[in-house]
Amino acid sequence: MVDIFERIAATPGPLGQYQGKGDGYFMFPHLEGPIGPEMVFNGKKVLNWSLNNYLGLAGDPDVIRVDAEAAAQWGMAAPMGARMMSGDTKWHHQLQDELAAFVSKPAAYLLNFGYQGMISIIDVLCSRFDVIVYDYECHACIMDGIFLHKAKGGKSFAFPHNDIENCEKKLVMAEKYIEREGGKGGILVITEGVYGMTACTGRIDLICELKKRHNFRLLIDDAHGFGTMGATGAGTGEYYGVQDQVDIYFSTFAKAMAGIGAFVASTKEVVDHLRFNMRSQIYAKSLPMPMTIGALYRLHLLRDVPKYREHLWEVVHRLQDGLTKEGFNIGGSNTPVTPVIFKGDIGQGTNVVVDLRENYGIFCSIVVYPVVPKGIIMLRVIPTAAHTFEQVDRTIEVFKEIKQKLENGFYDKPIPAMALIK
Repeated sequence: MVDIFERIAATPGPLGQYQGKGDGYFMFPHLEGPIGPEMVFNGKKVLNWSLNNYLGLAGDPDVIRVDAEAAAQWGMAAPMGARMMSGDTKWHHQLQDELAAFVSKPAAYLLNFGYQGMISIIDVLCSRFDVIVYDYECHACIMDGIFLHKAKGGKSFAFPHNDIENCEKKLVMAEKYIEREGGKGGILVITEGVYGMTACTGRIDLICELKKRHNFRLLIDDAHGFGTMGATGAGTGEYYGVQDQVDIYFSTFAKAMAGIGAFVASTKEVVDHLRFNMRSQIYAKSLPMPMTIGALYRLHLLRDVPKYREHLWEVVHRLQDGLTKEGFNIGGSNTPVTPVIFKGDIGQGTNVVVDLRENYGIFCSIVVYPVVPKGIIMLRVIPTAAHTFEQVDRTIEVFKEIKQKLENGFYDKPIPAMALIK
């Protein structure tokens, strides 16, 4: 018999193995000060490109005021209890109704957290007879929901990222499987509206075309698309003109809404079924009043004050057009997420990040193998409505220097600033 604690000590995990090299710097970094384009890291002011604060609402004075007033009136405890028992309020219902109307669905239901919400949505929607067909690059919350589906005997098929031809092949496989098993199941297709790492949209328009030849329901995780994509910001379904064909629409408040919580929208029958069967919500305390009131105000700004989204896209175009003009590979992004792709290994990438943070005052996330292929360094830049054109232009100039240093071998060995990393 193995002692569980001894096994944990011996096998820290794929990320845990790096705990001794940069914990608090590369992983779990401490960004300090008010949320915005300029924050403090490692004792120095940095230009921050790492937050999914797309509309800049996290640092908006009016948003902060509404949050503070709601907290002063209600505290963080109200409402007490789970919604089914004692934690339901008219404000929770108002938020649900407004969200449903905004994304053009008959009904919506609030979720305490996006991650746990998505897991529960998949678990409740799919019986063990059903088959899930999903994009291979779907978010971890979707993967965990699929693992739960498999645990109760369910079947799933993955298709390569945005490979619609292969998606159709997997649909045919799912249909044949269901027929062999007695025809008791249905098919749920899952993809994302915007893929937060690669910056591309899920081709939900092409997936919807498959509905002409196959019978399935479509679930979209639009965490990065809600508030940023589409003519009104209603998401990627609006962007592609297929929102009416998206059967279950999901998004979180953690990105454009700069808050905590999430929601799922669909037909009234489906939403009611989720309400009465989602264990993660039935047995969890209701979303606190300050977060609910705050979300209502954020939705108002997102929906009714277009200047936030308009300036976001002005910054996005300034950044992406400027990088492309200078010859940078940004992966064909058609969303605010901006990957800047270089050739190099993990060691060089580590040096690039340290140089950016310590010597240039630029803070952005780095993505390396296995998320991207070996030999690739990807800097993930998140423009927001709070950034300025001057900050964009300065960052492009810095990236030009970084690129030249990479090509000249400057990052082949640890740079002096690496000594700062414990």
